[in-house]
Amino acid sequence: MESDSSTFNKLLLGPGPSTVPDRILKAMANQTLSHLDPEFFKILDETSENLRLLFNTKNEATFAVSGTGSAGMETVFANLVEKNDKVLIFNNGLFGDRMADVAARYGANVLEYKKDWGTSFKTSEMINQIDQCDNLKIVAIVHAETSTGVLQDIKNIGNHLKEKEILFVVDAVTSFTGAELKIDDWGIDVCYSGTQKCLNVPPGLSPITFNDRSLEKITKRKSKVVSWYLDMNLLQDYLGSNRIYHHTAPVNMLFALNEGLKICLEEGLTSRITRHNQVGKYFDKRLESSNFKPFVNIDESKSLPMLKSLILPKDVDDSLVRLKILNERKIEIGGGLGSTKGKIWRVGLMGCNARNDIVDLFFETTRDYL
Repeated sequence: MESDSSTFNKLLLGPGPSTVPDRILKAMANQTLSHLDPEFFKILDETSENLRLLFNTKNEATFAVSGTGSAGMETVFANLVEKNDKVLIFNNGLFGDRMADVAARYGANVLEYKKDWGTSFKTSEMINQIDQCDNLKIVAIVHAETSTGVLQDIKNIGNHLKEKEILFVVDAVTSFTGAELKIDDWGIDVCYSGTQKCLNVPPGLSPITFNDRSLEKITKRKSKVVSWYLDMNLLQDYLGSNRIYHHTAPVNMLFALNEGLKICLEEGLTSRITRHNQVGKYFDKRLESSNFKPFVNIDESKSLPMLKSLILPKDVDDSLVRLKILNERKIEIGGGLGSTKGKIWRVGLMGCNARNDIVDLFFETTRDYL
């Protein structure tokens, strides 16, 4: 495992960003190259190939968007949605809400199928809901809902949609390289992620992949992509073999991302996912004898291995206690969002922080403050 150190010397156990290993920080500190330098193009190509391996895809259009995970979300809907396209979003958290908002801003006729925060969708109810909707163009869902800690089963949705010529969009910002995700085998047409979660890379890039079916929809658009910056037609001219200038890429961030991808591949994707799962189970076991209760009903839904949501004991001042732990122990813990604000904590066990000793440290530290 990579050791971590920084000027601030803080352990990031929130929902992201996660702790950045020294090796990635050093890669990021390399001398900046021009975004049109042939040496940089080699790094771009290597990054795309490494992303394909970790996404489990052969998609040529696989790269990192210049922007955070939300920029990845914007890229998807900016390119795929035309006015009044019917888009079905399975929404069980804050980032499902955001998907619906973004799609609507690009002119989609958004249909939402909602469930309570902390719960997941059964495959059968998803398929039933899809089959009830006419003329759908896109179905979208969050694989790992960061606001609640729910892992959504999506294995059998994409191939069902393929028969209906409906595109399947997946948000994997938190799950990428920490939970099983098979783009091609699961029939996922478009998927985006972020660098600041299980990859342990600073925030600022959004790994993304488009298959040929999704690119065909873009090329057949009747109107221009609304966003110039996120237009896939232009991005591919720069990131592909043509190398036509589009924007000044965040060169050093891409150094960092490529190093983070190498660390994942050196460990092995299967081993990395297994480690996250094992640590997640260890956390759940420790949770049984703690003052916390799980927010996710593990009898009905699956809890994320790399992000745990906990119900706080009564009469605990959420923000005050977290601030004291941050100031006195240098450990960051995430609070709740939306309706869960002040009621839950979100604990990130991502990448290099997915370790049993980190779990022990969390429970031993919080015991002193609760």
